[in-house]
Amino acid sequence: MQLKLHNTLSGQKELFEPIDPERITMYVCGPTVYNYVHIGNGRPAVVFDVLFRLLQVLYPKVSYVANVTDIDDKINRQALANGEPIKALTDRFTDAYNDDMAVLGILQPDVQPRATEHIDEIIDMIQSLVDKGFAYEAEGHVLFHVPADPEYGSLSKRSLEDMLDGARVEVAPYKQDPKDFVLWKPSTPELPGWDSPWSHGRPGWHIECSAMIHKHLGLSIDIHGGGSDLTFPHHENEAAQSRSAHANTQFVRYWLHNGMLTMGQEKMAKSVGNIVTIHDLRKRYSGEVLRYTLLRGQYRSQLVWSEDLLDQAQSSLDGLYQALRGVDTLGNDTSDAFAIQATDAYPQTVLDTLLDDLNTPQALAAMHAIATELNKTQIPAEALELRRQLLAGGWLLGLLHQPITTYFQSVGGLDPSYIDGLIDERNSARADKNFARADEIREELAGMGVELEDTRDGTRWKRSGD
Repeated sequence: MQLKLHNTLSGQKELFEPIDPERITMYVCGPTVYNYVHIGNGRPAVVFDVLFRLLQVLYPKVSYVANVTDIDDKINRQALANGEPIKALTDRFTDAYNDDMAVLGILQPDVQPRATEHIDEIIDMIQSLVDKGFAYEAEGHVLFHVPADPEYGSLSKRSLEDMLDGARVEVAPYKQDPKDFVLWKPSTPELPGWDSPWSHGRPGWHIECSAMIHKHLGLSIDIHGGGSDLTFPHHENEAAQSRSAHANTQFVRYWLHNGMLTMGQEKMAKSVGNIVTIHDLRKRYSGEVLRYTLLRGQYRSQLVWSEDLLDQAQSSLDGLYQALRGVDTLGNDTSDAFAIQATDAYPQTVLDTLLDDLNTPQALAAMHAIATELNKTQIPAEALELRRQLLAGGWLLGLLHQPITTYFQSVGGLDPSYIDGLIDERNSARADKNFARADEIREELAGMGVELEDTRDGTRWKRSGD
């Protein structure tokens, strides 16, 4: 099977040919942890989680590293405003981020490195760049000298003017060139800092990822992912540092970037003030609904966020679970039972769309086509196979991981045992021919958002509208 991915470096969809087919290496830039993350931060996590799942099916070993940034001026300002230690702030919101990701069904990466745990590696890499003439010290700072790298700009394909505007760099008097960017900067007493050959200071943002990739994945990696807003300057600078430090012209074989989530015409961002946090959305929608919504758009395209999208995702997800529910007597396992199996265990229609540059909208369409066939069939053996395909495809997409009964009984604030008690009372009333009381109980449950369904196997319940 051939996997094709759109490589930002070439601007084209390319056949994926790994450095070592026995071990795929992938790195994805994570969030800066100083507050709850917004749903836009969830998009790269979901996109590259689907890719991680797919790669694990295709290859014997996948080494996946996804960092969190725990050194940043925004972190410093927030900690000072809160009057708390910086580590306490970053620990708290790293835990909050991981909790949000678990709710979205994100598989844990092999390593989740933090910059503060890699200061020695960062200093060593900066020293190598200085020794090789790619960086210089000035007033306690160390800067990468952009003109020293003839390939600089090859990833983002920006002009000099665009580079300066896009990077929003400070044209400081100690810079040899306006495009030069900081690798190390001095710290004042209230800021985090470490001793180095240049000053008591802290690393710049870009060098952190380069050093962590080198330590955990090697000099060259297969895939580097992140949001399209990171292409420049972050990923451009990463690439320049890494190839210069290690005389390595192919730091990354495939650069993948997901499109932005927008609210109207603007990118969702804390700096704009138009964010919707996953923490708040979880109060009204399940993590599975949030994930389904993020999968509805092709990952490289912009996705306009709205409440309507969430409601549509809820309805679509209900349809998949309803198809499974129709053959619930054949088993109550979940998609988790189909993790990392041989490729022929997964529905070809779903697999093929994901092999074509992670086309998740078409993969979801293929899932619903299977559900439609499952709803139609009257043949038990065929129903069992279609149910198996639906669950297997669900694992690739990170969906259908709840037991069916749990899914349909997940009504906010309701106690399932209380509902079951009312159903037992209604059944007794019907047996006693007290139909007035039975109707009262049905109406009471309807008012609670519960719909009853009387079947040959007994009465079952679900949320109204499912």
